[in-house]
Amino acid sequence: MDYVSALVPPVVMAVFFILLVKTIVKSQGGANKAKEDAAVDAVLARAEATRQPRK
Repeated sequence: MDYVSALVPPVVMAVFFILLVKTIVKSQGGANKAKEDAAVDAVLARAEATRQPRK
């Protein structure tokens, strides 16, 4: 039974990692992409507006 307790943590972590990658891949593109791009554009525009020129 020691081998079962030795294998459980890596198997659980592998399953979690696979689910994480699938979620990331699934959330790319589609309707979410336009919202994410708009959010990034807004942050970049705000950063450009607040950035002061160096002297």
